[in-house]
Amino acid sequence: MPKIKTHRGAAKRFKLTGSGKFKRNKAFKQHILTSKSRKRKRNMRHAGMVAEVDMSSVRQMLPNHH
Repeated sequence: MPKIKTHRGAAKRFKLTGSGKFKRNKAFKQHILTSKSRKRKRNMRHAGMVAEVDMSSVRQMLPNHH
């Protein structure tokens, strides 16, 4: 059996927390920011958590992160 490879794009986007959840950055913060409110942009600075329904997909992409 060959080694299981890590999905490199996912490895750059998700970080594992101590409790075993995955931390992620918020979307929609790259461009066209003039039409978004200051409060909305400020709230996008803070990291979010990967939803429970998406955890299996992320774990499959990052098999060596546990």
